[in-house]
Amino acid sequence: MKRQGKQVVHGQYNILGLQEALNFGRQETRDYYKRYINPGLAGLLSLLDFDKQFVRAQGAYVWDREGHRYLDFLGAYGALNLGHNPPEVVAALEEVRERPNLLQASLNPLAAALAHNLAQITPGDLSRVFFCNSGTEAVEGALKLARAATGRPKIIYCENSFHGKTLGSLSVTGRRKYQKPFAPLVPGCEAVPFNDAAALEGKLAKGDVAAFIVEPIQGEGGVIVPEDGYLARARELCDKYGSLLIVDEIQTGFGRTGYLFACEHDGVVPDIMCLAKSLGGGVMPLGAYITRPDIWDKAYGGLENYALHTSTFGGNTLAMAAGLAAVQSVVNQDLAGQAREKGRFFLEGLRRLQKKSPLLKEVRGRGLLIGLEFNTPAGGLLDRLTLGKVNELSREYFGSLVAGQLMNKYRIITAYTLNNPNVIRLEPPLVVGREDIETVLGALEEILVQRGFLSVALDSTRTALGSLFKKKA
Repeated sequence: MKRQGKQVVHGQYNILGLQEALNFGRQETRDYYKRYINPGLAGLLSLLDFDKQFVRAQGAYVWDREGHRYLDFLGAYGALNLGHNPPEVVAALEEVRERPNLLQASLNPLAAALAHNLAQITPGDLSRVFFCNSGTEAVEGALKLARAATGRPKIIYCENSFHGKTLGSLSVTGRRKYQKPFAPLVPGCEAVPFNDAAALEGKLAKGDVAAFIVEPIQGEGGVIVPEDGYLARARELCDKYGSLLIVDEIQTGFGRTGYLFACEHDGVVPDIMCLAKSLGGGVMPLGAYITRPDIWDKAYGGLENYALHTSTFGGNTLAMAAGLAAVQSVVNQDLAGQAREKGRFFLEGLRRLQKKSPLLKEVRGRGLLIGLEFNTPAGGLLDRLTLGKVNELSREYFGSLVAGQLMNKYRIITAYTLNNPNVIRLEPPLVVGREDIETVLGALEEILVQRGFLSVALDSTRTALGSLFKKKA
C-alpha cells in the first residue's frame, strides 16, 4: 500500500520507537538528518568529523559510544552553566512528575515562586516576569512590551549583535547574512555601531525610539567586550530621551561573566532584561523577560489587556521546577564567584600563550565567556605558491580548523562564533575544574605554538578526506 511517498507497513505508518532511536548508528543518524532535518548541517558536521555519537554526559564531560571522554568547552552557548544533567535539576523534575504540566485554568505556584526568585536576584526594581520557552521568544516579548508601553515605533539595536532568528528577533540581529533571505523584516528597526554612545544618541534624540536592545558582551559577534561605562552611558541616554533599555542577558546571565548578570559590571539596571539558556538548568527549555511593574502595566495592565501576549507552554510545571532548582544552585554554589576566579586564571594563561604565538591575534572576554581571534599568517612561500589561498583559508576558516583539532585530537569541544567564524569561543560549564582549564591551555599551546598553521591545515584536510572516504566506503 502506498500513500503519497510515505512508507506504510500493513496499513500502519512506519513509526520508530525510542529504543530504535537510541540504537541508531552514526551513519544511520546522518542519513535521517539529511533526509528529514537539515542536509547542509549534517554534511558539514560529518565532513569535520564533528558528528560523533555521545551517549552519556555529566558536569563538564561527555562520553562517546566508544567510551572516550570529552571536555565540553562549548557549554551549549551558555546554557550549561550548571553542567550536563545537574543532579539537583534532574531531582526537581522527578519530584513534580505526577503534577499536571500544562493547566491554563489555574495559577501555577511554581511559576509564582520562580518569578519571586528572579525578582530577588536581578538588579534594581525588576520584578514582573513573563515566562516562555527560549531566548528568541524572550526577545520577541521584550520588543512587543517596549512598543506597547511607550507607544513608539522604533527599536535600535547594535551592528554585529545576535538576539535570535524568529522574525522580530532577527530584525534586531546585526548580521545581514541572517536577515537578507527573510526581508522585509519588522519595520522600524535600525542599527548603530556597538560601543558607540554618540551614534546611539543620534538615534535616540529623534524622540521616536521605543527601546535600545543590547548585549552586555556580544557573544556571537566574537565575544566583543565594550569599554567600561558604555552600558551606563546607554542607560543615561535612554532616560534622557524617554526610551527603554533592553539588556539581553540570555548568554551572559546567571554567573557566566563573573557577575550574576553582566550589566552589573557597569552598575546598570535595565528596564527589561531577557533571560534563557541556563535558566532551565541545561535540562528544560525556559526563557523569560523581567521588567518593572509600571512598564508592564502600561502594556498589559487590567482585564482588557492581560492576554495580549501569552505562551501555551510558558510557565509549565517541568520548566518551572528546573528553573527553581537552577537559580537556587547558581546562588548556593556562588557560580558567579567561581566564574570570576576561574576566568581570571584562564585569561591569564591564554594571554601568556598569545605572547608565544603569532597566530593568536586577540584574547578577550570576562569570566568564563572567552573568545580567541586568530591572525592571518603573513605571506610566506606556501602562500605565494598557493596564490594567496593559505591566507584566505586562515582568514575564513582557521577558527573552525582549530576547533576541529581540539575535538578530533584532544577531545575538547568548542565552536566558532556565528557572526565571526575566525573566533572560537571558550564557554565551559561554570562548574569546570581548574585542571580541565589547564588541559585546554596545554592543547592550545601544542596547536598554536608547537605545530602551527600548516600542520593544523594539513591535519584538517586529512580529517575531511577521511570523512569523505568513510562515507563512500
